[in-house]
Order: sequence, then structure tokens, then C-alpha cells
Amino acid sequence: MENPANCYLKYKICVSGAAKTDLCAGDCMERTKELGRQIVKNNGVVVTGATTGVPYWAAIGAKEAGGISIGFSPAASEAAHVKSYHLPVDYFDLIIYTGFEYSGRNLILTRAADAVIFVCGRMGTLNEFTIAFEDKKPLGILTESGGMADNIKEIVEKSGRGAEAQIVYESDPAKLVKELLKLVDAEKIFTPSRNPKLDEISHQ
Repeated sequence: MENPANCYLKYKICVSGAAKTDLCAGDCMERTKELGRQIVKNNGVVVTGATTGVPYWAAIGAKEAGGISIGFSPAASEAAHVKSYHLPVDYFDLIIYTGFEYSGRNLILTRAADAVIFVCGRMGTLNEFTIAFEDKKPLGILTESGGMADNIKEIVEKSGRGAEAQIVYESDPAKLVKELLKLVDAEKIFTPSRNPKLDEISHQ
């Protein structure tokens, strides 16, 4: 009998990155879309800040792979999301309208995820990184993607707290997702591969 965990227990992986991508590497869009695909392939749900740029590309990849894409908007309503913030609504299965603008949204977004992957990025991405770092989340950096992501290793080293970090640095999206999920599994009580209650059901 197939393990019921495979039917509904999924990883929540946030993809954080630049909404404006002029600082990003030339192949950043395709690699970010591949991140979305790989997250879905590995029984994950893509979680983003529901913006343009990197988060949008990750959402596209997730939907191309037949997966789920969830957005956390800084706006308080769909109308504000579209008209005031000029953000997209396509490629999302659902959007949560936080109403806390960008800084408040960032906290909710990263806390909702099992792990956070950073791609390219500007100041907002760095804000999400520091929140997730302080929360001791497993973190992934898509290297050679440009922008803030390519500076994070140096920032961590200069912080004097590098020993605390659970960070995977990798340029290949598939390898990055797999290595990051190892960190997630090490901390979770219930995972798609380790859920005692569901394992008991599957052997009945």
C-alpha cells in the first residue's frame, strides 16, 4: 500500500529574490523556474512573496511541474495587490493578503516555510535572509545568480555567527533542493519519508 504521507504531507519551500531583476545573472530566470520544478518534484509546495521577478519565475516553474504555488502578498486585498502594488495573480493557487506591507509580510512569509532559498535579490531579499537566519531556518543560496545572493556567504562570514548557519550554497537547482531537504528532514518530526503515524496506517 502506498504511504498516505505521499498524498498530502508536503514540504513548504520559500523562494526569495529580486522583484526587479536587472541585477540578476542572464540564466537566472531559467534556473529559478527549475527551482520551482524541483521543489514540486521533491514533494514540495512553492511559497513566495507573490511578486514579480524571481518569486514569479519560481511560481511558473511550480505550475509547469503540476505543483502548488502559494503567495504571501504585502497588500490587504486583491484590489490593492493588483492596483496599488502592481503585483501578479496568475501562477498562484492561492494568495494570502497579509496587509502588513513588505517588512511585515517578510516575517510571515519566512516563518510559514520549512526552508528558504535565495536567488539574486536586493535589500528586501537581504531582509528576508536575516529574518530566516535569526529563526534558524535551513537556508539555500542559488549561487552565481547575481545580486544579494552572491554576497550572502561573505556577509555570514563577517557576521561572526557562521557556525550557527544551516546554509547550502549550490549553483545547480536540483542539487540545491535535495541538499536543503536533508537539512529540513533532520529537524522535522513528520516528513514524507518519516511519519510514524502514517507508516502505521500504511502497514495495516
